[in-house]
Amino acid sequence: MGLFSKIKEGLKKTRNAFMGPIDSMLKSSKVIDEDLFEELEELLVMGDVGMATANEIVGELRYRVRVRGITKPEDLYGVLEEIISEMLEGGEALDISTTPSIILVIGVNGVGKTTTIGKLANSLRLQGKKVLLAAADTFRAAAIDQLDIWAKRSGCEIIKQNEGSDPAAVIFDAIAAAKARGADVIICDTAGRLHNKKHLMDELAKINRVIDRELPDAAKEKLLVLDATTGQNAVNQAEQFREATGITGIVLTKLDGTAKGGVVLAIKKGLGVPVKYIGVGEQIDDLQPFDAHDFARALFAKAED
Repeated sequence: MGLFSKIKEGLKKTRNAFMGPIDSMLKSSKVIDEDLFEELEELLVMGDVGMATANEIVGELRYRVRVRGITKPEDLYGVLEEIISEMLEGGEALDISTTPSIILVIGVNGVGKTTTIGKLANSLRLQGKKVLLAAADTFRAAAIDQLDIWAKRSGCEIIKQNEGSDPAAVIFDAIAAAKARGADVIICDTAGRLHNKKHLMDELAKINRVIDRELPDAAKEKLLVLDATTGQNAVNQAEQFREATGITGIVLTKLDGTAKGGVVLAIKKGLGVPVKYIGVGEQIDDLQPFDAHDFARALFAKAED
């Protein structure tokens, strides 16, 4: 299965839930009028894109309809796809431009954080990168054990200490090992305990100080892993993490298991944080780099496909 086919298949539930009602509405409409725009906005909100983003999409649609002289409702599909694609573009490329580069991965329990790290490590290794994993979520012994399993599965080395160790010390060791072994990318599993924001901020601030001291010129990504099945709750979570820690991008997991994929728009447009990867299946190669054009194209494929 090709990359686009994977994304299209992974978005099937979202496409049917999101585009199904819009498709029915456009097919039953005879003219483009204010009632159509209002109903479309309501359907977009129901599709988890968020009120502000839905309002912006419809506002831009009104403008393009007027400027281009569009009169047929069926001609709106292409314009909507175009608008959504443009909204999602920008910042989706992962910055791993230095050797080594460093990626901090954050996320609460249950979102698929450790699995995402393993899949990302495997993807980068297949691109010819030497990847080193750092088990800096030392709060849970299970997190260290799970990352160890993924290190073996993805063919990458891992730096770890005992449960309860100082996360910053693990990062220090990982950076030293990466320098010694010529690693291209260090992927760090870090804690995501939102119930104690101050502790989380203090911990990440200490990690960042170590990175800035040991790798001052390194490309650095701070990725938040979110579960797409939680819909608008994922947006709220992203907002809290953005305030608490600052993030450079989102990894949205479990898109294949939800009809709430419209949340991608709410995150990118509403929070100004790019989606960098999406998870569209359980297999090790089902973590895909986010492509705005392919996402919009898959979303607007026939609802019954």
